[in-house]
Amino acid sequence: MSFKALLQRWAEAPEAPLTAEEYTLRLRLEDAARVEALAEMFPGIRREQILMDLLSHALDELAEAMPYVAGDKVISEDEFGDPIYEDAGQTPRFIELTRKHLAHFTPRD
Repeated sequence: MSFKALLQRWAEAPEAPLTAEEYTLRLRLEDAARVEALAEMFPGIRREQILMDLLSHALDELAEAMPYVAGDKVISEDEFGDPIYEDAGQTPRFIELTRKHLAHFTPRD
């Protein structure tokens, strides 16, 4: 999601599902001032929602920035018949650990 889309979402004010876990953090002074500015600009959005959305966006960008590292195993071929190698970088481990922790947060039937 782009920051432009995030601003549009705040203008529309939808809420996302939350975990039971709470995370407490202290912000740098300038970051706190920016959050307060956003809260004033979007009075229908709680500060917690602003922080959650910003963190979510940052984590998405972080995951996209993880470099692809070609492994030894060929997992498929591209449209030209050239081999595509498994990603041996940080991305697969990040995805695996994210799924592990998501299962912990997701209620079971």
